[in-house]
Amino acid sequence: MTATAINNETKRSGAAGRLITALGIAQICSWGTLYYSFALMAQAMHADLGWSKTEIYGAATLGLTLAGIAAYPVGAAIDLGHGRIVMSGAAVGAGLMLFAWSQVSNVFVFYSIFATIGCLQAATFYEPAFAVIARRVGSGNARRGITALTLWGGFASTVFIPLIQVLISMLGWRDALMVLGAINILVCGGLYFFAIDPAKDYPVPVRLPHEAIPLAGRKAVAWAMRRPVFWALVVALVGYEAAFAALTFHLYPLLLERGLDTAGVVTVLAVIGPAQVAGRSLIMFFAPNAPIRRVGSTIVIVFPLAVLGFAWAPPNVAIIAAIAAFYGAANGMITIVRGLMVPEMISRDAYGAINGALVAPMNIMLAVSPLAAAWIWSATGGYDAVLVAIGAGAVVLCIGFWTAAALSSRSSQQNGKS
Repeated sequence: MTATAINNETKRSGAAGRLITALGIAQICSWGTLYYSFALMAQAMHADLGWSKTEIYGAATLGLTLAGIAAYPVGAAIDLGHGRIVMSGAAVGAGLMLFAWSQVSNVFVFYSIFATIGCLQAATFYEPAFAVIARRVGSGNARRGITALTLWGGFASTVFIPLIQVLISMLGWRDALMVLGAINILVCGGLYFFAIDPAKDYPVPVRLPHEAIPLAGRKAVAWAMRRPVFWALVVALVGYEAAFAALTFHLYPLLLERGLDTAGVVTVLAVIGPAQVAGRSLIMFFAPNAPIRRVGSTIVIVFPLAVLGFAWAPPNVAIIAAIAAFYGAANGMITIVRGLMVPEMISRDAYGAINGALVAPMNIMLAVSPLAAAWIWSATGGYDAVLVAIGAGAVVLCIGFWTAAALSSRSSQQNGKS
């Protein structure tokens, strides 16, 4: 490699590092203001407005459902080089919606606002950021950047949950939302706009005349949908979200029902966030180049084991906290697997479009599963049946991912022979 080539590579690496840092800070703020804020705001709204929790959480369900539907067009737009406009525009729009949320007194207006917020979440969370990184460094080289970004994002709950609690205590929930809206517009919108430069995207490799032009958009998604590995991954992700979302939204009352006091439950929940960051760090340092199908095949078995632990462990804070750390680490790792399975197991072309189509059913399940778990609890009068359903989702995750890994490995071997 010549000195000029080395110098160009160094500049490219430095620019990518600055992009990851900017995206990481923005992801902390996006997740903190648009996702982790909801439970705290919902409690304050319930006390202030007298709306039922069902009415309030129904808006979140609507928003998350629309986020799933919006995942594909957002990814396709980023594939076309519109990442700056998509992410910065969505951040500004989300800030304006938080301003609007701060003024609500009508439940129908609240639902309209959250329908918009849901669509904007699809353009500000991990998946669009992953697609931006893939365009900057090439999907084949995106592993380090995606892993680093998830490390940043892992601090969102740690930073914003106490911050939002302080804001609500000092200012009230309405003014707290105004502050969160300003963070979206100024911090997230500014960072997404200035850090994402389409002129620095990874150049499309020069192809010889006999080589096929890479597929994009709907054609790429249609091609991917003809591959069994795509559908095996869809099954895995749906199973994962069915288990993860239900457990996330219901772990607090579940542990209370299991015999822990409030302080013990808070201690257990506080372990999960740092454990997610620790799990992602383990992959970065100890398995930086391991095939993602092998990494994922090992990680997924943790989820059914964790469900068994929550179901059968005695009401001892230390024991349940250890199970929560085990679960949190695996959950942090699976985020990296989600970001890398498209280029490593399906295709390196059209990352945004294919990934958007792949995660859309998962995002819809994210909206549905907490309500389904609540219905099961209401119908049975306890969390035993809910844990059975969560365990079933975890088993579906394992079966789906192991099937996808086997199909991907077979395809790689066949391509190697050809």
